[in-house]
Amino acid sequence: MAEPRKKIRIGDLMVRNGVITEEQLMHALSVQKKTGAKLGNTLIELNLVTSQQFHEFLATQLDLPYIDLKHYNYQSETVRMMPETAARRFRAIALSVENERMLVGLADPTDLHAYDELAKILKRPVDIAVVNEAELLKVLDTVYRRTQEIVNIAEELGEELAQGDSNLDQLLAEADVEDAPVVRLLRSLFEDAIQVGASDIHIEPDEKVLRIRQRIDGILHEQVMKEKRIAPALVSRLKLVCGLDISERRLPQDGRFNIRVKGKSVDIRLSTMPLQYGESVVMRLLDQSGGLLRLEQVGMSSELLKRFRRQLHRPNGLVLVTGPTGSGKTTTLYGALNELNKEEKKIITVEDPVEYRLPRINQVQVHPKIGLDFARVLRAGLRQDPDIVMVGEMRDKETSDIALRAAMTGHLVLSTLHTNDSVSTALRLVEMGTEGYVVASSLRAVLAQRLVRRICSSCQKADPLDAASRSWLEAYDGQIELPLDQAQFMTGTGCPSCNNTGYSGRIGIFELLEIDFDLADALRRNDSADFAEKAQKQPGFRSLAESTLMLALNGVTSMEEVLRIAGQIDETSMSGQKSEVVRPEDVVTSE
Repeated sequence: MAEPRKKIRIGDLMVRNGVITEEQLMHALSVQKKTGAKLGNTLIELNLVTSQQFHEFLATQLDLPYIDLKHYNYQSETVRMMPETAARRFRAIALSVENERMLVGLADPTDLHAYDELAKILKRPVDIAVVNEAELLKVLDTVYRRTQEIVNIAEELGEELAQGDSNLDQLLAEADVEDAPVVRLLRSLFEDAIQVGASDIHIEPDEKVLRIRQRIDGILHEQVMKEKRIAPALVSRLKLVCGLDISERRLPQDGRFNIRVKGKSVDIRLSTMPLQYGESVVMRLLDQSGGLLRLEQVGMSSELLKRFRRQLHRPNGLVLVTGPTGSGKTTTLYGALNELNKEEKKIITVEDPVEYRLPRINQVQVHPKIGLDFARVLRAGLRQDPDIVMVGEMRDKETSDIALRAAMTGHLVLSTLHTNDSVSTALRLVEMGTEGYVVASSLRAVLAQRLVRRICSSCQKADPLDAASRSWLEAYDGQIELPLDQAQFMTGTGCPSCNNTGYSGRIGIFELLEIDFDLADALRRNDSADFAEKAQKQPGFRSLAESTLMLALNGVTSMEEVLRIAGQIDETSMSGQKSEVVRPEDVVTSE
């Protein structure tokens, strides 16, 4: 393979080949002078070229191969042959070894210094390929896990504690020292969780072992360590950071703190609970540095997003977002608040807890222990002249009554309920004791949602359906445009890119029910059967199970996920009218 030895002006080449215009290049160069970024990254940031277009063009001009890491079957052992510090510094990845030569992927193959340094570090001849920088960083985060580092530090901490529990006080006193074992262990735990995109960390002492579990794409992944004696040190250190009582081990406690990991600001919500063998700690990781997702990024189809936005911009009424814990309700609600957050609107939120801090919005944290519950804050908030009110959750009749009456008196109210689907949500409000006519007059729309796992693009393959899946699918025969006997379902076989799970990332599925005259009339009459029947027949209505099936038909998710979602939903939500298949180009979502 040719070795890149001649510095080229990539911008001029792109103009010469018609990829960009001279004016676009001049604009990119002027921006580059201000930011100091590389020209390629500047062109991509300005949306003048896509990342793949730029790297493919660069590879062609340099007569080098372009390797798409999304579909490359790399081996973790080979990647680790290059030290992590070198890989991240030079934006490089070791891809394969053949005849003592190593193929190395570089995000910037024109960096001659990187080429020379890598040859010295690897102590072998190096061949260069061009790779996408964003995909490169994802692979590095996946491969260079902190698993072994965590084990090593845990063993070191366990040895220090082996002399007796009296050492715990000394360790905590030294915990402010940056290189203290308990500090290094927690830092490694957080770094590893951020690298793999974990949403939660669970620390669970068992009889003979300590289990540390991370929730990735909604599924828990476990690491078992023999050093059970380190659990009290970890828990006590976390309590100190949160300002909690380290001597109280009989009662649950909740706290919150902020850390910076790999340049990211991460809010940690912590909950402790006494167990038979110690205290369990669960930490929810909220990445504040990435900003809130916009509604366009949560995964709604263009038509459903248009309908949902229409409800959000009504002057009054109640809009509910429903689903179980971990279904993405908070992300959708904050996306809606972010869109509604204008200087001419006063917005008050009542939350438990406040997960993301938003400018201009008056956010109130409830404290039930001192009597500051949802209902009390909501009453006080309505006297603050708000235009929009967000209630974190309708937990009781009093809160729901106040919210519904606020919606009747000129306020737009957003809230959540823990229900299975949109149809049962309106009926749940009536079951909570609110009069049907009040619900009918106030409720405008219900958005039910779930998160389903995406098939890993690096290891996806065709998935022949088994007899059980085919039997379940017969319920939909004739209800969708694509004949099921012609459908090609996909699955992931598992690879290093997805930690051998077959899935990478998640996407939202949604079910929007808009309350029209017929549905409101059924609510006024407390006729739940008629309400459910009319809801299922509403034009454009598509159930959650059917929405998941549409994604499976387009190869986004698997039949396994369809059956998992369907199993969580009542039978009433599994039937629906004929609806259009969601095309991939209609869905806009962030990775």
